[in-house]
Amino acid sequence: MVRKINGVEEINKVMKIWLDTTVAAHCFIEKEYWLEHYDSVKNSYLPNSETFLYIEENHIVGFISIVNKNYIGGLFIDIEFQRKGIGRKLIEYVQEQYGDLSLAVYKDNEKAVQFYKNSGFKTMSEQLNEETSKVEYIMKWVR
Repeated sequence: MVRKINGVEEINKVMKIWLDTTVAAHCFIEKEYWLEHYDSVKNSYLPNSETFLYIEENHIVGFISIVNKNYIGGLFIDIEFQRKGIGRKLIEYVQEQYGDLSLAVYKDNEKAVQFYKNSGFKTMSEQLNEETSKVEYIMKWVR
């Protein structure tokens, strides 16, 4: 089931998923970088985005956040629930809700890049993330 995030308790659960999966998926970036950004994600990013949860057996197992109704700021699935189609369900949900969507994904995060390509996103350009000095792809999906 997909629904909007609701309340501090759910934000705390989402942040645990965010930290665990971010560190695991971005082994090419120091863990300290993500720890330094934890508070800004929790206190600024999440409150300023529309975040949708994937609930399975009354547990949050994944989420997707949309910024400005057209930018996927993040898609994260609990490590134990990855490779079960949950990410695809969340992508399809936001594709139905919104028009064109774009995102930035690290080039070195090859699994994520392939996932987005398989979901109909096209690579539009590359850019250097100034904070991490890593290359990101800017990808876009058009209805």
